[in-house]
Amino acid sequence: MSSNAYIARQPIVDNKHRLFAYELLFRHSAHAQSAKIDTDIDAGITVIANALVNMGTEWLLKGKLAFVNMEVSMLMSSFSTLLPPEKVVIEILETVQVTPEVLERLGELKTAGYRFALDDYHYLPESEPLLALASFVKLDVLEHSPSELANMVKVIRKYPVEMIAEKVETPEQFRHCQALGFDYFQGYYFAHPENLVAKIINPVYGTVVQLMEKVRQEADTKELEMLFKKDVALTFKLLRYINSAGFGLSCEVQSIRHAVSILGMQPLYRWLTLLMVTAGGAPTMPTLARTAITRGRLCELIGKGCLSKGDQDNLFIVGVFSLLPAFLEMPMEQVLERIVIPEKLVDALAYRSGIYGPFLSLTEAVESGNYEQLENLASSLMLTPEQVSQAHLQALAWVEQLGLD
Repeated sequence: MSSNAYIARQPIVDNKHRLFAYELLFRHSAHAQSAKIDTDIDAGITVIANALVNMGTEWLLKGKLAFVNMEVSMLMSSFSTLLPPEKVVIEILETVQVTPEVLERLGELKTAGYRFALDDYHYLPESEPLLALASFVKLDVLEHSPSELANMVKVIRKYPVEMIAEKVETPEQFRHCQALGFDYFQGYYFAHPENLVAKIINPVYGTVVQLMEKVRQEADTKELEMLFKKDVALTFKLLRYINSAGFGLSCEVQSIRHAVSILGMQPLYRWLTLLMVTAGGAPTMPTLARTAITRGRLCELIGKGCLSKGDQDNLFIVGVFSLLPAFLEMPMEQVLERIVIPEKLVDALAYRSGIYGPFLSLTEAVESGNYEQLENLASSLMLTPEQVSQAHLQALAWVEQLGLD
């Protein structure tokens, strides 16, 4: 079943009002002005899940940095490393106690390329080690008098950090912070948090659990690929994740097998864990899921005689993704804005053109029972209607073997 993912983003700008980054904030509904949460770690996981899995960093951030709040449980967990370090600044909340364990963890994250911002910072001798690790320090303008703010700036300027004035609400506050030498600014004077909503499709809970067990056992990549092929949502989310800009890959990942091999077992396990704790048990619409997987398999089979194995993998993706508009309840044009896939796949999905377009059109003709169109398309691909019918039966049998509910 499709559902909604919610997140808010508030701009962080430079002294010329140019966009520098967004702070991402948890929201429980489309119109919520604040977060309604059970625990800080629930909010942190949900923000990461929505940014990383459900919405996609490219659509959400438009190439800018993301500031993400983390309390101590989130910092110490493996979830903190799921977002790409090039795209993220970890905001260390003021509630985080400076302990040897926390400093050790921050050192590990810094070595991995992550940067830190100290949120709502108040200078205390015991918090000084954090200044040595931070890249940014955020000061709440509303909490301090102009003279207090000036004194704090003098202390912080001894460290190689950039300063962000937050909760700037008036032109006077902005000018004062400019004069004090703040680098960046955030607050209602520039923009209120903007609530964003995305339709999501939830992976089948049981499939995620099976995959986690297989990954833990370091199963063969072919076994993992088979499980991914059982679930439209998982395939969609995996390929969007691996093709996000944060991975910095020199080429686009086009198949499930390629994605699994590049990601590696431990990162894949962490990613699946995130899915499990955020997706819940709601399955995708069973009839539509079956249709999508059958379509993907049929596309793959009819391409078998004339295309390479890599192209056959792409055909499976094309077939499955062609039904994403129905899952996400939005036009294909909007779906394609939110995923990063090769141009060849876009041509097929958007226009039924390119190398894969005719295969998808033929598959749709089989589903619709349009025999005249089926004959013409099959002939253009050097296939007979009998060969296509045989492939359709094989696809249906294969989906039955997957044991989908």
